[in-house]
Amino acid sequence: MIFLFAGFAALLVASSLLVVLHRNPVTSALFLVLAFCSLGGIYLLLQAEFVALVQVIVYAGAIMVLFLFVIMYLNLRQDVERGVQTAIRRGLGWLVGAVLLAEAFALIAKRWQVGPVSGGPEMLEGNTQAIGRALYTRYLFPFEITSLLLLVAMIGVIVIAKGRGGTAAADDSAEEKP
Repeated sequence: MIFLFAGFAALLVASSLLVVLHRNPVTSALFLVLAFCSLGGIYLLLQAEFVALVQVIVYAGAIMVLFLFVIMYLNLRQDVERGVQTAIRRGLGWLVGAVLLAEAFALIAKRWQVGPVSGGPEMLEGNTQAIGRALYTRYLFPFEITSLLLLVAMIGVIVIAKGRGGTAAADDSAEEKP
């Protein structure tokens, strides 16, 4: 189990460094997806299944799709890569692939199963049930405030996007009528 944790932690640190150090924004965003997935693996090892799945689904899925749309909307130019950079990237890819393959073999060899190791009295209620109970009782007011803030932000984005779309269409039609 310590080897899996060390593998996920090393992958998380390496991909986090590559997010910051890489010059191409799309590649940095993809390394951020890898960092989110490795963080989800660490949560899974800590038996926080709900947090791990939310980490992968919400952050690696939805938030990163939003980031990629923004990056592509900005239409940033691509940096020129040389042969050395391509070789380093391929070498790191093969290394990460080998580490993931070794972790998979370690899981298969130990017949690893997801879930709690022992069913003590504290494990009668699952993680999802405990989080739901706390969220809708003790933290109901902050949960509702957060949902209202997200709703206001979504409406603001729609208003800004419609305003931008209208001015861009007006500018294009003005340029076509000389």
